[in-house]
Amino acid sequence: MTTVLLAEDDAAIAEPLSRALTREGYAVTVATDGVAALDRVHAGHVDLLVLDLGLPGMDGLEVCRRVRLHQPDLPVLMLTARTDEVDFVVGLDAGADDYVGKPFRLAELLARVRALLRRLTPEAVEVAGVRMELSGRRVLVDGAEVNLANKEFELLRVLLLRAGQVVTREEILREVWNDPEMKTSKTLDMHMSWLRRKIGGERRIATVRGVGFRFNTD
Repeated sequence: MTTVLLAEDDAAIAEPLSRALTREGYAVTVATDGVAALDRVHAGHVDLLVLDLGLPGMDGLEVCRRVRLHQPDLPVLMLTARTDEVDFVVGLDAGADDYVGKPFRLAELLARVRALLRRLTPEAVEVAGVRMELSGRRVLVDGAEVNLANKEFELLRVLLLRAGQVVTREEILREVWNDPEMKTSKTLDMHMSWLRRKIGGERRIATVRGVGFRFNTD
């Protein structure tokens, strides 16, 4: 699951934003000061940093500069109540990839998050004879193109991007249907059955009973 680190000390902003990001299917960790944010980044497994400029302890500019020393490719979206052009320039010069002024519209901020994360997604993924061309929404199995319905394509995308790992049912339902509460629904199993028929059965997609599914790498 994609992990977003939200570095924001204002609970009135952090709490609704954290809830919105969670609804979008991200795992969210909140840090309320600059030092904690930097420590969390260094601990690893952060895919996107949403960083408030005015953090206590260490401001967002300094956090961003230090992050860039060790993780130059980590996407950073900076938040600030300062909206002068010079502040935007300083933030970008410190290494931020994008900048949103407060107050912001939640829909716009979420769109900026999605845009930054899309940069991390490879154009094509190929594992064990299955190739997905993500931007072209094209799938080839052992060199032959197969036609997948929209949900089948999204299922395969989730599994291929984590090939060799077990992906839980809850994660799949959240990412493909945006509804982790469909735990008792047969919808996932039905679509998984259709997908398997098209790409080679259980030898490619294994069921891990009681947990989820795994795309086999051999």
